[in-house]
Amino acid sequence: MAARTVLQHADITRALTRIAHEILESNRGAADLVILGIPTRGVALARRIAQNISSIEAVPFGVGSIDVTLYRDDLASQPTRVPAPTDIPAEGIDGKTVVLVDDVLFSGRTVRAALDALSDHGRPRAVRLAALVDRGHRELPIRADFIGKNLPTSKSERIMVRLEETDGIDEVVIES
Repeated sequence: MAARTVLQHADITRALTRIAHEILESNRGAADLVILGIPTRGVALARRIAQNISSIEAVPFGVGSIDVTLYRDDLASQPTRVPAPTDIPAEGIDGKTVVLVDDVLFSGRTVRAALDALSDHGRPRAVRLAALVDRGHRELPIRADFIGKNLPTSKSERIMVRLEETDGIDEVVIES
């Protein structure tokens, strides 16, 4: 299996910094903002984006995670996944702008599951999507508002996002 590295640590850092600025511009600051990562790697990315936002704005905002395991439409065909914790900030999501963060946007099904899970926790004013990588091949009418890198791929290729927090290295690799 051939693999090529398409993003390294510095590339990921720049992309997340840019995404943080774009979120702040879109939201006109950090007021009423909640950032929720989709496990596993979306949580680490959400925390990094939140750190970037905190270094720019001195306004407190919520950061957490939202597990989508039980909301997926492929539970019958996929091996059972162990649910990850959902951590909604104490101030909740009602009336807030929620930014969902994921590592790779592919078919859109994980994001659909995240939207379903989110609705069980409140009613945000708006929901935005940030993804480190958008690889195309959408099956649902979902698009990211904030994208680190567009990487058109074939369906037979696989994108591996590795992060320091979970894998000991920051890189994005395409395996074919």
